[in-house]
Amino acid sequence: MKNIIITGGAGFIGSHVVREFVKNHPDSKIINLDALTYAGNLENLKDIENEPNYVFEKADITNVDELRKVFDKYNPDAIVHLAAESHVDRSIEDPSAFINTNVNGTANLLNLAREFWTLNPDHQHGNFPDETRKNLFYHVSTDEVYGSLGETGYFTEETSYDPKSPYSASKAASDHLVRAYGNTYGMPFIISNCSNNYGPNHFPEKLIPLCISNILNGKPLPIYGDGKYTRDWLYVIDHAKAIHQIFFEAKTGETYNIGGFNEWKNIDLVKELIKQMDEKLGNPEGHSEKLITYVKDRPGHDLRYAIDASKLNKELGWKPSVTFEEGLGKTIDWFLENKEWLDHVTSGDYQKYYDKQYN
Repeated sequence: MKNIIITGGAGFIGSHVVREFVKNHPDSKIINLDALTYAGNLENLKDIENEPNYVFEKADITNVDELRKVFDKYNPDAIVHLAAESHVDRSIEDPSAFINTNVNGTANLLNLAREFWTLNPDHQHGNFPDETRKNLFYHVSTDEVYGSLGETGYFTEETSYDPKSPYSASKAASDHLVRAYGNTYGMPFIISNCSNNYGPNHFPEKLIPLCISNILNGKPLPIYGDGKYTRDWLYVIDHAKAIHQIFFEAKTGETYNIGGFNEWKNIDLVKELIKQMDEKLGNPEGHSEKLITYVKDRPGHDLRYAIDASKLNKELGWKPSVTFEEGLGKTIDWFLENKEWLDHVTSGDYQKYYDKQYN
């Protein structure tokens, strides 16, 4: 039996990663460690909550005492670390929260992992057949640590860090901490940096689910600046499968970029979403385009992100399973079939945040 802690497992990406591990490894105990902040939602995992190899533990990575209780209880063999504050707009409003969670929280995990795995012989594990997986700290990060691109070029694993927002700076710092613990203390680690995700269970502060929700409710579709900011997009289930494959097959001590091999300007993406939504809702073609509303740009807005994921493709054979248009259609279908989930997450505190941000 292998005990694998997945932090942030009730969040958007984390819930899909938890599901991937639970379904593929019945002989392992998958511990979902999540603080259940505004973006954490156990409804995301209702389909696996009764699986015998799954357990949820409510704990905050910024609280060492809470973390220690989980480590003492499960004596983990490995960690997949996704727990993070992740919305750029919120980081501009409250950078301290991002530093506390993304930097201090990561340091807390690293310190406890080091204590359990290297300083205390009673806690050292050998349950993984492949010794390189034993005591592995897999840190999931973002392409935003690389900064902004011009009209051409791609981020590679060798691209220098140049974070532009409090969010990306906090993630860059956490990346550096993980590498430093690996280099200083010999802790096996892997880091992956991924492009923008979309898909089922996406919290509606982000562009795609926000626009889906607003079209359903006849609300404006807020587009920053001139709408020409460009992002590479990846279907979240493809990301979860990449994380799973990297965890078990990739070289330790390495960084892997994960991308969708496609780029969309925000305005073009929104128009594609409108096209698909109007068709699925039975609206006349272009009906919802009147909802497009250009809003004041965010400070320090990065022009373009684009990922070169060829290293992952060459070494492990990974590639996305769906095109963006296909994945977007699947995403829209999921939201249309799960309006109750959307109603739950768009009430209360989220509505206050939305009103402040866009009204």
